[in-house]
Amino acid sequence: MDNNRDNSKFCSCDTKFQTLPLMNFSHSFPSSDIFSTTGKLEFRDRFDHFLARMGIDRMNHVVKPGLYKLGDPDKTSDIIVSANYKLSFDAVRDSVQHIDCYILVLDTKGINVWCAAGKGTFGTDELVKRIRLAELTKRVEHRRLIVPQLGAPGISAHEVFNRSGFKVEYGPIKASDLPEYLNERKTTPEMRKVKFPLKDRLILIPIELTHLLLPTIVLTLILYFFAGPLASLAVITTVLAGTVLFPTLLPFIPTSDFTTKGFILGIIVAIPFSILYLTDPNTSPGASILGSIIPLLIIPSVTAYITLNFTGATPLTSKSGVKKEIYRYIPILAFMGGAGIILLLLLGTLSFLEVI
Repeated sequence: MDNNRDNSKFCSCDTKFQTLPLMNFSHSFPSSDIFSTTGKLEFRDRFDHFLARMGIDRMNHVVKPGLYKLGDPDKTSDIIVSANYKLSFDAVRDSVQHIDCYILVLDTKGINVWCAAGKGTFGTDELVKRIRLAELTKRVEHRRLIVPQLGAPGISAHEVFNRSGFKVEYGPIKASDLPEYLNERKTTPEMRKVKFPLKDRLILIPIELTHLLLPTIVLTLILYFFAGPLASLAVITTVLAGTVLFPTLLPFIPTSDFTTKGFILGIIVAIPFSILYLTDPNTSPGASILGSIIPLLIIPSVTAYITLNFTGATPLTSKSGVKKEIYRYIPILAFMGGAGIILLLLLGTLSFLEVI
C-alpha cells in the first residue's frame, strides 16, 4: 500500500517535522489525541509531491506520527497503518477518501514504507509503541490492523499480537486497492503481485537527474575545454543512459542484477564513441587506440554504478540481493573506472607533450 517509493539512498534519520495543511492543530496535543485529515488532495499536496519527486527539500516531506481520523470513524472502523512520508500517507488517504477509518502513522523518519521496513523504522517496536500511544484499545472494539504488504519485512505479526493484542492483516501492495480490500476483506492474487510498470519507473527519473545535474555540468565543461566536444557528449550520454534509458528499458535488458543490466547498457552506449575515436582521421594511431579503449572502460562502469542505485527504488530487489551486488560488482566497477581515468590522463599528457 505504498505507491510512492523512492531511492533508498535518500533514507535518513535526520529529519524535522513541518506542519502540513492537512493537520488541524490548534494546540500541542498529547500523543493519545487524534489528528483530523481529509481524503481529497489539493494543489498544495500535488505541488509538495512534485518537490519530493525532484528531490527538493527531500526530508521535509513528512507528516506527524500518530493516529488520524478520516471522515467519521467509530469503534468498528478499520485502522490502516502507514509511514510518515507524506507521499505514502497521501496515497492512503486519497484511496480511502470515501471510507470512515483511522490511519495510524508510524515514525519512519520521513521514509516510505518499503525503504523503512528494510531499515527497521517501519517495524514491530514502532508499531507497538504507536498502538500504545494512540490508546487504540479504547478507540476501537476490534483488535486488527491493516499493514501494507511492502511493510511486512519489518513487522513480526505474532510479536505484535503478543505485545499489544492486535492482529496484523497484510493488505494489498498498492494503496489504490484498499477500497476493494476493505469491502471484500481479502486480497486477490493481482493485489499481491509485485509490479514495476513503466509509469512507476519514469517517476524515478527526475530525482536521479536532479542529484546528478551539478556534477554532470561541471564534468561536461571541464572535458569540453580539455578533451573536446566528443568527450563532453560522452559524459551527458552516460548520465542519460543510467538515469533515463535504464528505467525505461529495464524489463528488456537481460540478466537479473541491476548492475550487470547497467553494464550492458553502458557497453552499448560506449561502442559508438569508441568507434569514433578509433576512426578519427585527425588522430595518430596510438591516440586512436587509447581513445577507443577509454569509453569502453569508463562509460559502462559509471552507467552500472548509476543503475545500482535503482535497486533501492524498486520492489523487485531484496536487501540481501542489493548487498550481494555491492560486494560483487563495486570493486570491478572501481577498477574499470580507475583504469579508464588513468588512460585518459595518460592520453592527455602524451598529447600535450606531442608524443602521440
